[in-house]
Amino acid sequence: MATAQTYPTRPVRLIIGYPPGGSADITARLLGQWLSERLGQPFVIESRPGASTNIATEAVVRAPPDGYTLLLVAPANAINATLYEKLNFNFISDIAPVAGIIRFPNVMVVNPLVPAKTVPEFIAYAKANPGRLNMASSGNGSTIHVSGELFKMMTGVNMVHVPYRGGAPALTDMISGQVQVMFDNVPTSIEFIRAGKLRALAVTTATRSEVLPDLPTVADFVPGYEASAWYGVGVPKGTPDDIIDKLNKEINAILAEPKPKARLADLGASLLAGSSADFGKLVADEAEKWGKVVKFSGAKPD
Repeated sequence: MATAQTYPTRPVRLIIGYPPGGSADITARLLGQWLSERLGQPFVIESRPGASTNIATEAVVRAPPDGYTLLLVAPANAINATLYEKLNFNFISDIAPVAGIIRFPNVMVVNPLVPAKTVPEFIAYAKANPGRLNMASSGNGSTIHVSGELFKMMTGVNMVHVPYRGGAPALTDMISGQVQVMFDNVPTSIEFIRAGKLRALAVTTATRSEVLPDLPTVADFVPGYEASAWYGVGVPKGTPDDIIDKLNKEINAILAEPKPKARLADLGASLLAGSSADFGKLVADEAEKWGKVVKFSGAKPD
């Protein structure tokens, strides 16, 4: 049995439910690199996309609870609790929370051919053209999707949801104008915004983003609106507490270091330092919030 004193004695897998290239992959690779520097063993990032992160989650649920298989926990895990009528696991009880890593806004971006330059102009344009605007997402039930559904729910606009297999292909079609609007993760959109290939209208968090300081929040025009993406780490239920505590301590130590802090700030993220219980509460709160939006939207899994 591995004890925390010696853990880890061999490579650790960090499984993500997304294809390479997106914000989950970027976050996991950075964290894996920093953990391996601190703990002296490779942290291998394993991408298992599909079924809206459920394939990756189930792989971790079924793995031995020994600290050698970690899950990058994402909002999809909280959303899927409602989105899927039947799963082979119960995320809240089958995955033990370890630590939060980051929280970051999504950003409401439009193709530059859309005439709207502000959120109120966009709402007016969408209402004048019901059902003619396509809203891209990285898949049914993704934060990108539910951020848009929450916007639809609170403004009454009618947009057609177009799910893609990940954020990268959705952005390609956003830039070419096949789809017109997306509530994308800041880290993946920011270069296209800076290059003028996408026009940003607002960020989805309750406060402005440090990397896009000139942008208002959606809530400035749609009071009470808040949506954000976040990542943390989970392990199979039954993993020894001393291993969970060791991982939590190391992740919090990383988040306190100047270099990682600066690198994550570049992504537009704020840090989610705290105890494993703090992270567990965040997941539970998000599951409740997005459950309501999923029911409103009538969203079904891909």
